[in-house]
Amino acid sequence: MSDETVRLIEKTADDLFAAESETARAALAEGAWPERLWQTFAETGLAQAALPEEAGGAGVVAGLAVLRAAGRHAAPIPVAETMVGTLLCHAASIEAPAGPLSVHALPDGAGVGGVTTLPRVPWARFVSTVVVAAPGEGLASCKPVDIGEGANLAGEPRDDVTLAGPPDRFVSCPPEVDGFALMALARAAQLRGAMEHVLAMSVGYAQDRVQFGRPLARFQAIQHYLAEIAGEAAATGAAVDAAPQAGTPFAFAAAKSRASQAAGTVARLAHQVHGAIGYTAEHDLHIWTKRLWAWRDECGNEAHWWQVLGAETARGGGAALWPTMVAASGSAVEEAASGGAVEEAASGSAVEEAASGSAAVEEGGSP
Repeated sequence: MSDETVRLIEKTADDLFAAESETARAALAEGAWPERLWQTFAETGLAQAALPEEAGGAGVVAGLAVLRAAGRHAAPIPVAETMVGTLLCHAASIEAPAGPLSVHALPDGAGVGGVTTLPRVPWARFVSTVVVAAPGEGLASCKPVDIGEGANLAGEPRDDVTLAGPPDRFVSCPPEVDGFALMALARAAQLRGAMEHVLAMSVGYAQDRVQFGRPLARFQAIQHYLAEIAGEAAATGAAVDAAPQAGTPFAFAAAKSRASQAAGTVARLAHQVHGAIGYTAEHDLHIWTKRLWAWRDECGNEAHWWQVLGAETARGGGAALWPTMVAASGSAVEEAASGGAVEEAASGSAVEEAASGSAAVEEGGSP
């Protein structure tokens, strides 16, 4: 799939989520399913974007682009779950159930055994099917019998699901298909998009807000905050872009650990830039920072994935560490090092001016 095609798919997703997400979030806050946003999303075929081209999709890279757009606009529908669930069903050579899906994916070493309750299943109250992915067991489609409603910090449904009985009729998946790692990469892509939006909000606020006779963007401390946010967003983007290129457990672990680590830093610095107004419910900043905090822990936080990185490193031995890191970086890191990813995350010249200190110099030096 060409880069131009991926960009067109992301633009389509970006336009859709930009137009519909605010209204959809309001509906979800009232307990209603955002039907209009979901139907438009489904009709455009974006839910199948991550499938291989021969299956009617555009590949994992295109799927990550859609997820990035969803995170950028805090789209309140199960984009990641439906895309990953559809991809897992394809890998298992079974037909994906129609409609929105949820995924309950377990990390390596875990199993479902005789479990009849699945905890904190995303969006369970609004879906008819939960795709259960268990290492060594395969894939099963389960119908919820009872729902105990819950939510994450951002208010997204995370429900306890009671099943009629333990999942049965598991269908085998190729051993290299890891549902938990795919969900982790999907969350990392959403985190990336949310960080980019938080950066844009912070730059805009710093330019507009005047304190002591000058915009906040002309204060050196604020410039440093904005530069650090841009750097964290760019580093996350590089790791996410590199993961499907490498296709290794090391690369997937690096993407989610980097995204989770960056999420806390970006949220903290964004609230520092916005000051007291950023902590109010009336300001929109919390819509994205709460998602950063929530998604940071979902599908394994940075500590979990650091352990995976350590295990992968130990498995290959010390001599293999550097080649493994190089293989996991790919062209995405080269782009970040050249400034391309930073420029994209920074959204133009605004943060360059704020972070470079040029405005402060014009005023006769650092404040």
